[in-house]
Amino acid sequence: MAGGAFSVEKGGKEFRGKFTGYVLLSCILAASGGLMFGYDVGISGGVTSMDDFLGKFFPVVLAKKRRATATESSYCKYDNQGLQAFTSSLYIAGLVATFAASFVTRRFGRKPSMLTAGVFFLVGVVFNAAAMNLAMLIIGRIMLGCGVGFANQAVPLYLSEIAPTRFRGGLNILFQLNVTIGILFANLVNYGTQRIHPWGWRLSLGLAGIPASLLAVGSLLLCETANSLIERGHLERGKAVLKKIRGTDDVDEEFEEMVEVSRIAKEIKHPFRNIIKREHRPQLVIAISLQVFQQFTGINAIMFYAPVLFQTLGFKNDASLYSAVITGAVNVLSTVVSILSVDKFGRRALLLEAGFQMFIPQVLIAILLATGLHGGKQLSHPSAIIVVLMICLFVSGFAWSWGPLGWLIPSEIFPLEIRSAGQSITVCSNLFFTFVIAQSFLSMLCHFKYGIFLFFAGFVVIMTIFVYFLVPETKGIPIEEMVFVWRKHWLWKRFVPASDAKDVILEVAAKHPDPDEDQQFNGIKHQNGLPQSY
Repeated sequence: MAGGAFSVEKGGKEFRGKFTGYVLLSCILAASGGLMFGYDVGISGGVTSMDDFLGKFFPVVLAKKRRATATESSYCKYDNQGLQAFTSSLYIAGLVATFAASFVTRRFGRKPSMLTAGVFFLVGVVFNAAAMNLAMLIIGRIMLGCGVGFANQAVPLYLSEIAPTRFRGGLNILFQLNVTIGILFANLVNYGTQRIHPWGWRLSLGLAGIPASLLAVGSLLLCETANSLIERGHLERGKAVLKKIRGTDDVDEEFEEMVEVSRIAKEIKHPFRNIIKREHRPQLVIAISLQVFQQFTGINAIMFYAPVLFQTLGFKNDASLYSAVITGAVNVLSTVVSILSVDKFGRRALLLEAGFQMFIPQVLIAILLATGLHGGKQLSHPSAIIVVLMICLFVSGFAWSWGPLGWLIPSEIFPLEIRSAGQSITVCSNLFFTFVIAQSFLSMLCHFKYGIFLFFAGFVVIMTIFVYFLVPETKGIPIEEMVFVWRKHWLWKRFVPASDAKDVILEVAAKHPDPDEDQQFNGIKHQNGLPQSY
């Protein structure tokens, strides 16, 4: 079933095809890995604010929460390393699992990695929902973390490789959209289960089986990507898949280009050793930096601990969960905005606009808390409403920029020969700094108090400057031709040898010697500082 026509632009020539219903369905099923990730992110904050859960696993925290008085800072009610370990153990496990996921994804394909993620998720759900002690609880979180490691490794690659170039940004962001839907779903579940005593928290953790089952079953129904099949030597199957996802039999030129890129990639025997070479420095620096900055926006601190944060600011239990639901809904709607706009306005425009949009709310929240939450006082009702609105404004800015683009851009910039290794490093970086924030946020909140928002606002300024000077636009550029982007950049061109750009132009010219294309090639050569004789 065709949903519209598109052109896949490769080597200066367009490959015709259709935007098929099968591609859309495949992307939706694959992106369900994000649904599970988002549910895990959102569920922990609500569960850790439930008295029944705290009484069973963290009685010290419950006692501190109940005896909080005017002489004890509201900011420190939840400061407990064990409670933070419950949240953060998922991410350190995901970091370790990513190394195994990289091998599986490269050697066996993207589809087996997604299936493995689904199995890990299901096992983790069983342990968490049935937990009788803290050990079972942590083991369950570790299993979920392994699932996150495999899903975050395979899903963005799958989406980038199956999506047409023109729609790659929007379809890839389906992963992040599902993350936000998962967070919203978790907040809604927590809002309902916090009234169920004493096992409401078990229901919250157990319902994670729904997105886990969706990913496991969905991965069985998906086809492998043509890139992966060709990379592993299954040429005929790869060509058949390419015909299926493009909705046409006229795929010979695109197929031949994939085969050639795969041949070059196979010459790289040690992708992790190759990725640290000078010519890959731009991709490596940008991919890692985006993950660091994504976490130090403060978004996951808010998403992990939204109910806890709102309770700290003086909201009652129902009000805190309700406020978390509101921010979760804003997160989903804003991610939809990103899907609709990323391939129209580009990546840089969204990132730069969001820098201003995230900075101002954080500063205003800090001012409101500094003046309204001290000496045991609670925020006034008008101030509390303004804080919620500012958090929503901050979340919306993140959701149409750093949230999805922190995953999209790294998936676009690595060449095939190091793509799996690059994605592995991206995921590892993201999970490591997610772990750092998850493990330290409640302690930082206790010690920094309202200054925590100024801390994150400072990083927003730094990362906006980084984007302005160092992150080039990747909208509409085929992955195989990303070398031209680095050759045009004022700094990165010093790291990418001119011969790489020359080789690409020569290869493209050899494949498409049509004289009518001379003007286009001359423009490319001029942009890359090459003589017109090439």
